[in-house]
Amino acid sequence: MRRPPRRRPGADGNARLTASVGLVLFVLLAVEGLTILAIRPLLPWHIFVGMMLVPPVLLKIGSTSWRIVRYYLGDQEYVRRGPPMFLLRAMGPLVIASTVAVIGSGVALVLVTAPWRPELLFWHQASFVLWFGIMTVHVLAHISEAVQVGARDWLRRAGDRAVGIRARHVALAASLVVGLVLGTLFLPTAAGFLFSLGG
Repeated sequence: MRRPPRRRPGADGNARLTASVGLVLFVLLAVEGLTILAIRPLLPWHIFVGMMLVPPVLLKIGSTSWRIVRYYLGDQEYVRRGPPMFLLRAMGPLVIASTVAVIGSGVALVLVTAPWRPELLFWHQASFVLWFGIMTVHVLAHISEAVQVGARDWLRRAGDRAVGIRARHVALAASLVVGLVLGTLFLPTAAGFLFSLGG
């Protein structure tokens, strides 16, 4: 007896993954924001959470980019789901670019030697200001949908048999585990970073 062809997660699975990762990032970014209120005593936590953000951010960029590619290639499932609002589509590249800038400059601050750190710190702070404004609009536009869609993979409602739930759980969990490893590995650099800035 032939098995029925395996269904793909498709646009709904992509939306669920994007929303779930977005909610996790919302929490992690809120924690990271709190460390800014007392950055010198909380610098180890700032570095830890900042490094932990890298894998989930890459996962979200990947899932969002996949949706865009499938939509513009004419995949009917993604076309039926439709594109985001025009303003949000226009902001998409800015969201990605500013996120990469602020996190990338933060990672660079941890990795480079002392003479480059003051200049990189300026770019990290400047990119954060730009990122914060763009991200505020992005979050306000998506938070309600993210809560509704992201919760579907975790609240096992009757009749909800979406394909790929386990794979999405694994992908999100793996990004967090890798993030924890990165954060732990780079935590010892906090003392040297403070010393290089005269802290």
